[in-house]
Amino acid sequence: MTVSEKDLRMIDGPTLEALLPVDAAIDAVRAALLGGLDPSAGPARTHVPVSAGQLLLMPAEHGDYAGVKIAGVAPGNAQLGLDRVTGAYLLLDAATLIPLAVLDGAVLTLRRTSAVSALAVDCLATPDASRLLLYGTGPQALAHAEAVQRVRPLSRVDVAGTRPQRVDAFVEQCRSIGLPASAAAPDAVRSADIVVCCTSSAAPLFDGEHLAEHATVVAMGSHSPAARETDTATATRATVVVEDTATALREAGDVIVPVADGDLDASALVPLAEIVRGGQLPAAGRPRLFKSTGMAWQDLVVAARAYRGQ
Repeated sequence: MTVSEKDLRMIDGPTLEALLPVDAAIDAVRAALLGGLDPSAGPARTHVPVSAGQLLLMPAEHGDYAGVKIAGVAPGNAQLGLDRVTGAYLLLDAATLIPLAVLDGAVLTLRRTSAVSALAVDCLATPDASRLLLYGTGPQALAHAEAVQRVRPLSRVDVAGTRPQRVDAFVEQCRSIGLPASAAAPDAVRSADIVVCCTSSAAPLFDGEHLAEHATVVAMGSHSPAARETDTATATRATVVVEDTATALREAGDVIVPVADGDLDASALVPLAEIVRGGQLPAAGRPRLFKSTGMAWQDLVVAARAYRGQ
């Protein structure tokens, strides 16, 4: 049996956003983990260097579906006014491997990444957390602000970035969609309930000693062993939650560096699935750090939900 052009659904970015609101994407990730999905079972991400940056190959299978994302990471695109992350997702029937749909990879990545982060915030942040400190002014930063708002009503969004003009423009963008945003003061980390890092920085963005004891930190900007958005103080003070321990020890500089230096015990890392399923609760009286690298199963479960029409 073959699939015809008529049968293969093409789901572009606007259609994907309409098919899969933020709440539905969060629910898809939560349901997959509650349903027993094992994040450690899938193959590792494949990196292929190319002249413009990297091609990433991310296959997965779960339930009735299989799929693969081919993502491009092109750092130079920002100077051209183009998205840094590009790509497409091919969704297949698991039983026959017949292609079912091709989805916009950039929008899918925004949806699933922010959904995973929001799920972590929902599980880790204090119930009254309302002040968000957001590092970054790109598409992921906006997607994360919107997603966090779905799990914790925000009274303030402090925006930190390296270019004041970009920060001001991003603040206005947030305000246009109802988010109470302002440019962050230098000491904003001290009063933040939730800190979300959505940058391409290879060096820590803030001093972890300044985090409040109840603060929740999400770091999602890199999947490189040498890059980290958070420092050793953050990792050693916090309960550290990861998508998958082996993946974090392979790809997450925020974890790899303090473990290699002997400051963090790898056995202390807590898989997100354990938190979502209620098998382990974060310790009281200390910050919580969720370090995400992005995994193929997340693309798959979100793409499948969109294909089914929620």
